[in-house]
Amino acid sequence: MALFDLLGRSWALGIIWQLSQQPMTFRHLQESCESVSPSVLNRRIKELRESGLLERGDAGYQLSDTGQELFQLLAPLGNWSTHWAGLQVENTTEPTSNNT
Repeated sequence: MALFDLLGRSWALGIIWQLSQQPMTFRHLQESCESVSPSVLNRRIKELRESGLLERGDAGYQLSDTGQELFQLLAPLGNWSTHWAGLQVENTTEPTSNNT
């Protein structure tokens, strides 16, 4: 449950997702996460580092080996969520039938 608590915090999964591609500096990570405030980003980085999912490398922040392992488990959810989001759009754009 502690992991779900951590991952459920704002921007935690977004940070992990962004860093799965490449290491990033704080500024690059903030630009990639668009609307995250610097204070929230700082807090999440600190929490993710303390949990062993992130580390600081030569090129900036990066996923640790444990963070990479977690991302590999989460990655299939990205494909599933894209499919699910498409279904949600279909459900909201289908015309309603009037049986009058």
